[in-house]
Amino acid sequence: MATVSSLDPGAVLGWFDRVARDLPWRDPDCTGWGVLVSEVMLQQTPVARVEPIWLDWMARWPVPSALAAAGQGEVLRAWGKLGYPRRALRLHAAATAIAAEHGDVVPSDVDTLLGLPGIGAYTARAVAAFAYGQRVPVVDTNVRRVVARAVHGAADAGPPSTTRDLADVEVLLPREPARAARYSAALMELGAVVCVARTPRCADCPVYADCAWQRAGRPAYAGPAKVVQKFAGTDRQVRGRLLDVLRGAPGPVSRAALDAAWDEPGQRDRCLHSLLVDGLVEQTDNGMFALPGEG
Repeated sequence: MATVSSLDPGAVLGWFDRVARDLPWRDPDCTGWGVLVSEVMLQQTPVARVEPIWLDWMARWPVPSALAAAGQGEVLRAWGKLGYPRRALRLHAAATAIAAEHGDVVPSDVDTLLGLPGIGAYTARAVAAFAYGQRVPVVDTNVRRVVARAVHGAADAGPPSTTRDLADVEVLLPREPARAARYSAALMELGAVVCVARTPRCADCPVYADCAWQRAGRPAYAGPAKVVQKFAGTDRQVRGRLLDVLRGAPGPVSRAALDAAWDEPGQRDRCLHSLLVDGLVEQTDNGMFALPGEG
């Protein structure tokens, strides 16, 4: 379990106050809806790609009911190239539930957030902390890496363990809820911009002097090998190509138009089938293909 002294809240928060990136979803006036949209978009997607699309979404759909009223095809078009487009449909489903069951206001407690469609443990905790200033541990890859190095003296956190990871961060949090929520954001920022995976900027770290990894001589990671995710040639790339065709068309497209998007027929057919199963593509009665609701 973590120790408070190795990640001093005062040092971390002071650093965050000085250098935190000016992101629109960190604005004090940002609503719970704005934070929820940002957290869903930021999953496995860099901030630089998310910010312009988040701004467009919030201008277009400033409250959950506005997104709920949009068609799924429109939502997928607006999602653009953020990747993992099922997130867009999950967000649409969550918006529908928030509008219908919660007075168009994103809930503030973790358990209620978890009851929304498509909202998992990380997102629920992030919204509770960052939108509503609650004292709940928020753990992502960046936070796990910071704790692994500064507290445990390891180069990397290794395989995740929800129970252990939450306990590690829980003990670090300041007691006052608003301060704890800001500390969670600061830990995440520290891992995103300083304590990065490959070339950490240790000279810029606010807890450099107390970092257990530094004190141990920065030993190399000795745990299980990580699987490196590739993109080129994967089903994910093919699915994206097929969706690009549909997003770029004013209406349903022919099978020939989709066939032209990828040369390998077996993989292309498999990916088209998976898009149909996931509800990201629909087939019309005359054999054309379209985004959901646009057939």
